[in-house]
Amino acid sequence: GWPMTVFLTPEGVPFYGGTYFPPEPRYGMPSFRQVLDSVANAYETQREGLEEQGQRLLAHIAQRSQLEAREGELTEEILRRGFDQLMRQFDARWGGFGTSGPKFPQPMILEFALRHARRTGDTRARRLLDTTLTRMAYGGMYDHLGGGFARYSVDEKWLVPHFEKMLYDNGQLVSLYLHAYQLFKTPLYRRIVEESLAYLQREMLDPAGGFFSSQDADSEGEEGKFFVWSQPEIEKVLTAEEARVFIAYHGVSKQGNFEGHNVLWIPVEPATIAANLNLSERQMNETLVRARQKLFEVRAKRIAPATDTKVLTSWNALAIAAFAEASRVLDRAEYRQVAERAAHFILDNMRTDTGRLLRTWKADPGVAKLNGYLEDYAYLIYALTHLYEATFDPTWLEAARELADIMLEEFRDPRGGFFDTGEGHEKLVVRPKDVIDNAIPSGNSMAALALLRLAAFIGGQRYTDEAQRALQLVGDAMGEQPQGFGNWLVALDWWLTPTAELALLGPAEQSEPFVREIFSRFLPNKIVAQASSGEEAEQLATLIPLLESRELLDGQATAYLCQNFACQRPVTAATELAQQIEVMFT
Repeated sequence: GWPMTVFLTPEGVPFYGGTYFPPEPRYGMPSFRQVLDSVANAYETQREGLEEQGQRLLAHIAQRSQLEAREGELTEEILRRGFDQLMRQFDARWGGFGTSGPKFPQPMILEFALRHARRTGDTRARRLLDTTLTRMAYGGMYDHLGGGFARYSVDEKWLVPHFEKMLYDNGQLVSLYLHAYQLFKTPLYRRIVEESLAYLQREMLDPAGGFFSSQDADSEGEEGKFFVWSQPEIEKVLTAEEARVFIAYHGVSKQGNFEGHNVLWIPVEPATIAANLNLSERQMNETLVRARQKLFEVRAKRIAPATDTKVLTSWNALAIAAFAEASRVLDRAEYRQVAERAAHFILDNMRTDTGRLLRTWKADPGVAKLNGYLEDYAYLIYALTHLYEATFDPTWLEAARELADIMLEEFRDPRGGFFDTGEGHEKLVVRPKDVIDNAIPSGNSMAALALLRLAAFIGGQRYTDEAQRALQLVGDAMGEQPQGFGNWLVALDWWLTPTAELALLGPAEQSEPFVREIFSRFLPNKIVAQASSGEEAEQLATLIPLLESRELLDGQATAYLCQNFACQRPVTAATELAQQIEVMFT
């Protein structure tokens, strides 16, 4: 992160820093050696002044940790203003925000836009989402042979990526495209989900069960070398017809679009390409499937970029949530198994004897280390609530509750919100308290969202109160600067929208029609609980109050749709449940 170089006193107080110092002087910048000499000399001859400078800098940094919850209404007006701000920045041609590069995918902002579209029916939201999600999927930022997204695009077209692939980007983007598929039923979005999850399974899974962190942009000393193609390379691998279709579809040319080579992308709408090729879309797609598989196999023989094989708790939680949700939405049991295995790995291998989370693990030496941060707890609590819905195994909610209680004990700031480091963390010159959503959600925004979801399942006014106080840290700023508060807006949407509570009674196979009906829809503010019988429901009710006093109707699998524990009449047919959902959400 930046600054890349910071000079500290022996007490750990920063007094000077910079983002980049080159090895030799250039472009008016001193070399790193010159900086070292100058700082050493100044520290020797002007130490008192540097220490005073350090204290001033420290006071400035400390201000970021002084945020307090402020009384003020959290209203839908904040959501409306936030979306209106996004529309002012929306690139109507290429999607995303701003009309020049670099462009980042910003999944939290788009997740908020999805919720806005679902809640309000605003046609602007549909246009923003369709344009952005489609253009990102068509762009070179998406790996058209192997699946998964690169970190960002250097241009406004999403054409040339910074080729590094991050677990946290792909975890969030899979969830985003999955939700967009639920809402819009666009086949492209489902394909992106399935290909990206296949990439994560194939290349980013540690044999022990956790997910690796990232893959480098370069191989053999060249950025993107693994991913780019020349036209002759493609023509050598494919048949003449396959090459004709593939080259037209992916915008390949002899001169290339990246340093004499080609980043694969889709520059024109597929229907137009098919017409130009005098093919049906089905014929074109069948040819493309064969061509991509051949080129993928050839690419696999190249020297691949290095993989950062450390396992990070928070980033793994984003992947767990994605796999868990996809298992329900797409009815894929293998996704559930991947999510369960990763969650078991973290809970079994990345906690202390007292249940505190640890931050990082690597196969060599095979032990976890470093105290977990707020984001590790918040992300994992959130993921475990989704894993419960994927499995209906209450142990995941019990684990989430245990972690939530530790999070409140270790990280809670009495002034509202949470510190990024726990009470048991080593002493720092300033205890950080970040609230800005950047490439990943801030620990504070995810803590608010996770506590709201958990409270909806297991009750606990304390969880809801702490989430509200966290939201009051940022208040109106969410609406004024939405790009820095994307996940906060998602949490506020949850806070303001009544939760749909669905209780299912009956054996798993008999409840399956209800499950398919529920998860075929984008219902972001909903929870689903299940028990195989009335007797089991009573046993689980101490953990999940929604299941209290639920019974099978006429001995058949039964669904209860509720809000604030006030339920509509129980139904025994998925079609009846569908009608109730339509009425509630229209």
